[in-house]
Amino acid sequence: MGKATSNGTTHRTLSSYESLVRGLSDRLVEAQRPIRILDAIKWDDDVERAFFAAGARELPPVTRDYYASRPLPFDPEAKLHELHTIERDIRRQLGELNAPGQMMSRMCQEYREVVHMLTHRGTRGFSEISERLYGSATDRFHAGDPTLADLGKMMACHLTSLAQDSLGCDGAVLDAPQAMALLAERLGVYFQDPTAVRVKLSDGIVADAAAGSDYIKIRGNVAFTPRHVRLLEVHEGWVHLGTTLNGQAQPVCTFLSKGPPSATVTQEGLAVLTEIFAFASHPARVRRLTNRIAGVAMAENGANFLEVYRHFLDQAYEPREAYQHTTRIFRGSLPEGCGPFTKDLCYSKGLVLVYNYIRLAVQRGMLHRVPLLFCGKTTLADIKTLAQLVEEGLVVPPRFVPPQFADLHGISVWMCYANFLGGLSLKRIEDDYAGLF
Repeated sequence: MGKATSNGTTHRTLSSYESLVRGLSDRLVEAQRPIRILDAIKWDDDVERAFFAAGARELPPVTRDYYASRPLPFDPEAKLHELHTIERDIRRQLGELNAPGQMMSRMCQEYREVVHMLTHRGTRGFSEISERLYGSATDRFHAGDPTLADLGKMMACHLTSLAQDSLGCDGAVLDAPQAMALLAERLGVYFQDPTAVRVKLSDGIVADAAAGSDYIKIRGNVAFTPRHVRLLEVHEGWVHLGTTLNGQAQPVCTFLSKGPPSATVTQEGLAVLTEIFAFASHPARVRRLTNRIAGVAMAENGANFLEVYRHFLDQAYEPREAYQHTTRIFRGSLPEGCGPFTKDLCYSKGLVLVYNYIRLAVQRGMLHRVPLLFCGKTTLADIKTLAQLVEEGLVVPPRFVPPQFADLHGISVWMCYANFLGGLSLKRIEDDYAGLF
């Protein structure tokens, strides 16, 4: 008999094989614990103050010495050896063809790449490894398809045709404590427990909000609107916190509670797609994502911090918001000559990949696999394996699934029509409807 726990999971006696997988999984979770990419590459408030004190006319004072003065919270050589040892033990104890073993081995390899990336902060090598992990704006989904940069340009073109007043987040302005209280209330309802997650203020993050293991941090110096809070509820709460809690509830494959870069692409894409399905997104949100693609593309083509910063100013962002957007692109690198940090491509790249996966799942009658995207920090490449592990009992289905994915009737109809409508000629439609506009 299993014993129910407070988070809805059930403790059960594990078999010797399950205990072996669980032990290796726990070792991997512990090994990655001090590897915090965004903490290791962020620029502090002194850099921002110096930038604006110079009239925003000089590059931010970030050099290789800047990163050297902020040592990593782990010894890189020892961490690389630890991850190599775990991967070796996975092969020895589980075999090279074991399903959870293959996922954990790939995670070990990715985390070693992350360690190498962080040891190259402030060098061109940092951006090159970032590109391997997160992608490039010049990436194509298939031969002959548009690039991610082309996607950004196309979306920007469509957004400029919308009325300017529709690009904002309408509604009453809330200060950070008010937004924090409203977000905490909504997440308490979603997770069926007002104490399940915490919402707290923080000025040490670049984004307006960031999700942790059981909390969401929101910036204390930002004004919010109800629409903005709704976006955070869905993106940070339903998806990022939900997949973390579902991963933590895994009795065997505990590594699903942690996300390497390959999971970041899938999870950020899933979060953006959930925003859209929940009608929580809005044009200004999409505009930010597409402008970041353009910023990354500029930096990949040699633009420096000031040039990308001025690009965001040209897009009608206020100076400090333009600075924050540009900092996201250059953090970990240098303001000039070393290329960008490309993680911001994950949102749009992941959206396209996850959307097309769901379209194919509908087409092939395998829609039941889609909710498995929420059973932890998953990647699309692992969904087939995860379905097998659910059948074997090594992975438990997700408890927290957004309503749009818990009941897939609406999405299945959406995708059926999308498969047909996507083949229609927009030019011919435009010609047919010319008299209506």
